[in-house]
Amino acid sequence: MSAPDHYFSAEPASPGELRPLRVRLRGREVTVQVAGGVFSGDRLDLGTRVLLDAVEDPPATGTLVDVGCGWGPLTIAMAQASPAARVVAVDVNARARDLTARNARSLGLDNVTVVHPDEAPALLVDGIDEIWSNPPIRIGKGPLHELLREWLGRLRPDGHAQLVVQRNLGADSLHRWLAEELGTDVVRTASAKGFRVLTVRPRA
Repeated sequence: MSAPDHYFSAEPASPGELRPLRVRLRGREVTVQVAGGVFSGDRLDLGTRVLLDAVEDPPATGTLVDVGCGWGPLTIAMAQASPAARVVAVDVNARARDLTARNARSLGLDNVTVVHPDEAPALLVDGIDEIWSNPPIRIGKGPLHELLREWLGRLRPDGHAQLVVQRNLGADSLHRWLAEELGTDVVRTASAKGFRVLTVRPRA
């Protein structure tokens, strides 16, 4: 018997049947394709919704990154809000990357590039202006810290990240780690439905 898929599986083994989903992202109704084997593969995750409702629009230009894009809700929202910016969607999961690329194309979002994490550095040599992410908490604390250290380290000096983390899955301890161990400036900018939205900036 094969092991069950995780949303951070590189190649999901579960059936990838596409299904349409009508969803509202920051006040805009869109129809997207979703599938099993990716994060929140049948709906808009509550934490992602909390982040989308809490944050201001990203910069109008520059490089915006969705770390762990899933089927692409954060990518789509950033690309719609900032059509002159470059939006880079990143996920280890091949099916997630395919879904995000499909959804961006179907919505006419030609400012989106979808890549595996290993391909991202070549696109980000000038740094990142803003990150939006519902990070993969369930990969474990060590891998999560490594992931955040890598991506937050790519922020431009005036850039920042918007992260949403469930309170019961360690949002407050992650807040402390980001501030005390990683040495970033962290502010809890929203708290709703059991989730925290953390705004993270490089410390001057």
